Amino acid sequence: MTLQYQLKEGNYHLYDLSTPVSKVTGEHRLRLKTDTVAIAFEASTGALREHGSPQRIHCWANNTRRRLRASGALEHANDIVVVSGPLPIDEINKCLKIDGYCRDMFTRLRDLPHGKRLSHASHQHTSH
Repeated sequence: MTLQYQLKEGNYHLYDLSTPVSKVTGEHRLRLKTDTVAIAFEASTGALREHGSPQRIHCWANNTRRRLRASGALEHANDIVVVSGPLPIDEINKCLKIDGYCRDMFTRLRDLPHGKRLSHASHQHTSH
């Protein structure tokens, strides 16, 4: 399955690019529509663990940390990081495609532009 996020009408749409394009809509199968995106990954390796709607991802992370701590794997529990918000589409998609990229994105998080403003700015051609 090849997944890709796109920003449409102010929402993040997750498409499954391995599905055929619809003859009606001209798009691949829509897997998720959400206002913001959350990404869970391992801080030590940058490996992507989960992504999707913030509520689901934060719930997944809390449950996974709880299970890991209960089994004595405190270090692994503390290694799970969740980043959520209006992230730039290209950064989200790189996290999905490139092993370890989440850690790189995390180190630059405070310098990243607001994901939704970036998309609108690229379509406007105004000069100051």
